[in-house]
Amino acid sequence: MASLMDDLIQVLESEIAQYQKLASLSKEKKGVIIKADVPALEKIVDLEQDVSSKIQNLDKHRRKVMHDMSVVLNKPEDGFTLSTIIDMLGSQPVERERLENVKNQLKTTLEDVRKVNEQNQTLLKQALEMVEFDLTLFRSMRTAPETANYNKNAYNTGDILGSSGFDAKQ
Repeated sequence: MASLMDDLIQVLESEIAQYQKLASLSKEKKGVIIKADVPALEKIVDLEQDVSSKIQNLDKHRRKVMHDMSVVLNKPEDGFTLSTIIDMLGSQPVERERLENVKNQLKTTLEDVRKVNEQNQTLLKQALEMVEFDLTLFRSMRTAPETANYNKNAYNTGDILGSSGFDAKQ
């Protein structure tokens, strides 16, 4: 059981490290979104995908270790969580404290990732709204009706509404 506990703590610590990398990349992405630097955003997204793949592998390993622990302890796997393991470690304060610390650190790191991702989502939504506004404006300028703008020889110049600017002489 001690080796399973060490494996669990080790995989949780590895997950924390990967989630911290993900949080760092997300914070970097926030600045890139604000600058509208698409090539840099693409690079960050690629790096995030690599980190996410590592996290998925670590998650599979963690679930396997948790399954093995549930079998060894003869506990049902569906309700077997870190909290139940911590509760079961009452007679082993060192392992209990280590696991509690890792659990709390993981929880804090995941909350940090969640907050930064929410901010990035809001920024991306606002950026898309601005792009849609610009596209709508350009479309409306292209399809605007001709105005009755005449030159000094009384010929219609055929300018599109808003394209000739403001005439201060009028």
